[in-house]
Amino acid sequence: MAIETPTVAGIVAGMNPFTYEASSPYTLFLFQAFFIITLCQIVHYPLSKIRQPKVIAEVLTGILLGPTVMGHIPNFTATCFPPASIPGLTLIANVGIILFLFLIGLEVDVVFIRKHLKIALSVGVVNMAVPFGLGCAVSVGLYNEYRVTSGETPIEFTTYMVFIAVAMCITAFPVLARILTELNLINDRVGTTVLAAGITNDLLGWILLALSVTLANSANGVTTVYILLLAAGWFIFLLYPVSWVLRFWLTKYTKDLERGPSQISIMVIMMIVFVSSFFTDIIGVHPIFGAFMVGVIVPRENGFAIKITEKIEDLVIVVLVPNYFALSGLNTNLGLLNRGIDWGYVIGIIVIALVGKVSGGFVAAKFNGLLWRESLSVGVLMSCKGIVEIVVLSTGLKAGIITQRVFSMFIVMALVTTFLTTPLTLLSYPVWYREKVKKFTAGEINWDGTLIADDKTAKSDNGLGEADLRLLSPSGCLTVESLPKFRVSRVVVVLENLDSISNIMRLLHNLAFTDTSDADNESVDTKSVSVASNYNLGIHAIHLKEFTERTSHLIQASTADQTRDEDTYNPNYIDDSSFLNILRIFSELNGIHYSSQTILTTLRNRAYAVCDNLIETSDLLLTS
Repeated sequence: MAIETPTVAGIVAGMNPFTYEASSPYTLFLFQAFFIITLCQIVHYPLSKIRQPKVIAEVLTGILLGPTVMGHIPNFTATCFPPASIPGLTLIANVGIILFLFLIGLEVDVVFIRKHLKIALSVGVVNMAVPFGLGCAVSVGLYNEYRVTSGETPIEFTTYMVFIAVAMCITAFPVLARILTELNLINDRVGTTVLAAGITNDLLGWILLALSVTLANSANGVTTVYILLLAAGWFIFLLYPVSWVLRFWLTKYTKDLERGPSQISIMVIMMIVFVSSFFTDIIGVHPIFGAFMVGVIVPRENGFAIKITEKIEDLVIVVLVPNYFALSGLNTNLGLLNRGIDWGYVIGIIVIALVGKVSGGFVAAKFNGLLWRESLSVGVLMSCKGIVEIVVLSTGLKAGIITQRVFSMFIVMALVTTFLTTPLTLLSYPVWYREKVKKFTAGEINWDGTLIADDKTAKSDNGLGEADLRLLSPSGCLTVESLPKFRVSRVVVVLENLDSISNIMRLLHNLAFTDTSDADNESVDTKSVSVASNYNLGIHAIHLKEFTERTSHLIQASTADQTRDEDTYNPNYIDDSSFLNILRIFSELNGIHYSSQTILTTLRNRAYAVCDNLIETSDLLLTS
């Protein structure tokens, strides 16, 4: 008797790999994932040259693969994205977005909000209130035009209004923080204001989205109240008992809060994410909110949140998330916008979103004492939609709150506003203006650009004026022969590798002591460059790290305090930079005051980042 076995011979036996088989759904999925990720990288390459975030490329990839462009190619959709394969692709994409919202939760720095509470509340709330009100107004027309006559399951106007208003007022904090780092604004007054307000905006936006989804899923008002109370109670449960137990376990038992996350701690945190997502889903909210809540409560001490992110971010960001945004693009059909009134609403939505966010941010920032260009830049930056907007719109489409036509309108709005954020910021807050504001606030110049003190008579920390400096050499430049006339009191050391750190330490040792008779001075007579016996040497070490698309880099860039000195140094904290640890130990052994800083910057901004950090207050700059 012959035994029948499944056909597994593959293409050698004539199997069509593009035919979806329920018994082996991964075959077509692997091709789809490869196609989506590769096309996404191709689209992102030219956009990255003009400083555009990757989310634009991910959504554009979905639009290209969808009915708007490639869907017109005969049999393309039926072959590459057959309807039977979409549930499997959707499952993988949703798992990715759940983990991605967990990463977004890890980005929320509660300490930073407390430190800048006034700015966070005033700018964050006002910046949401103005576009929220405008969104409520425009929702009337959208509801009458695209929902009442749609023939689908009716949605209450209140639910529809709240969702449209949320879609108008949301700000994409992850994209926003990347733009701030790209433009070297993280440590600027504008950057501080936008980060604090962006975190607040993010938190309020997710709460309002949860409200709109709850309203859509509940049959009556009483059920809605119960759902909201359950969601709030669950967050309080996570925020206190679960957070306390997790912190105690990581500190006392596994010691992972000091040494970094182990496999067991990663497993426990992931299980909490899945349980929380499961709970928020079964009560009628959405699983992404449960994952976001867990991200918020994870301890941030000793860079623990950063190390957790580093463990999982590549799989999530590179492999899973592009599938989610590609699915959003597949659901975007610009061909549905085939009437004049459709494009009229598209333009109106874009204008309202920009005007509402910019005006709200401008007014609130001016209230907090920022200059008008700074305030305008705050409003422009807060108008960034990006990743969070796509998640909000996809959630609304899945919940049946909006139609595919309205979804397509808001996708266009999200792409346009995100695309305009960087160029409008550079236009409203150029580099020359930032330098002027920095010198003005430091009391170096008047607003018209004139010096407050006569630089010819002003004395430096060395006791030498500008006229004295010009006498040091015929060219007016500092030379080796003129070095003995200086007292070096503060040195900035910029480190990127270990190649020359031994030479730097030898020079620093000679600078720190006057009796260095045994110093190695074959090339430069460093003994002549000394510090007076009553004058202590200070070292500020800067570790330059390249800023990439990684979420862990984003958390590091937007952390509340990147600078550490010997007075606040935690000896149990193991810095991820061996450069800084070597210099710290060297400084402790030689009694030198030491502080350190890690700067994440793009390749094009490295020189500016160094010059913008403490160089003007130093006597000597050393680079490796």
